Amino acid sequence: MEAIDPFVFRLSIFVLAIFVGYFVVWAVTPALHTPLMSVTNAISSVIVVGALIAVSVNPTNPPKNIVISVDKNSNTYVDGKKIADASIGEPKLMDLIKSAAAMPPSESLVRSAWTSKGLGFFALILACVNIFGGFLVTSRMLAMYKKKEK
Repeated sequence: MEAIDPFVFRLSIFVLAIFVGYFVVWAVTPALHTPLMSVTNAISSVIVVGALIAVSVNPTNPPKNIVISVDKNSNTYVDGKKIADASIGEPKLMDLIKSAAAMPPSESLVRSAWTSKGLGFFALILACVNIFGGFLVTSRMLAMYKKKEK
């Protein structure tokens, strides 16, 4: 059995979400449009939190995973580099781990971090516009239900 490409899988979920959203929104009675707008504003606020996390990525000092492994002959490797002496001791091993963690990030990692920052900022702007517009529409709809003064 072949695995499904993750892009196709995510695209199919997105298309299904569009259809479900369309039919759910059009099935709502006019009296429930204001609470629906409030829920939409709440969803957009969650998007704002995710966009803020994406914008907070630090491209100059990304987290680095350090791999420590031992083969069947009891040879120890730190990030694929063999440690020559098996009795190296814990302080020396910690120095090797710290030097592996201090390596500068690759150019592609920095580029992808800046892409993440840019897309996160764009999502932040769109979500804020959506929230502001949602509050304006909600306010206007609630004003329609107020009694008119004579």
